[in-house]
Amino acid sequence: MSQNIVVGISDLNVAKNGDILVTYALGSCIGICLYDETVKVAGLSHIMLPTSEGFNPQGKEIWKFADTAIPDLIKKMEQAGANKFRLKAKIAGGAQMFPGFNNTSLSSIGERNIVAVKECLKNLRIPILAEDCGKDYGRTQFFDSATGEMKIKAALRGEWVY
Repeated sequence: MSQNIVVGISDLNVAKNGDILVTYALGSCIGICLYDETVKVAGLSHIMLPTSEGFNPQGKEIWKFADTAIPDLIKKMEQAGANKFRLKAKIAGGAQMFPGFNNTSLSSIGERNIVAVKECLKNLRIPILAEDCGKDYGRTQFFDSATGEMKIKAALRGEWVY
């Protein structure tokens, strides 16, 4: 029987054997799902910020940033049997949650996160198969290690599967 593995904000984890990764409250943050279909190893990272530039993150602090969290997630997936050359991505989040703050770094953080995640995945040669990004609402993201399906739930908007 599968279980849900919760991934918090600035957190990441790996699942296999049909377990489901879930992260709540994706507003301007991005949930990055990586999957190796051959061995059915799934990974999920919930990043807050686009880049660690100007910071000196240590330990689990590296999980806050797209440019440091994604490579660390890949390492953990490889330890679980995944091959980085087989990884595919699905991403969600990056909403504009503060529409009243026009032309500020706060208002554009979701878009900057989207750009940073896509750039990092491109540099790592990991194709993005699906995305549910932008808009102006939060999401809950589920990622199934048995199938590689990403399910999104949004309050008052329903749910859909990628």
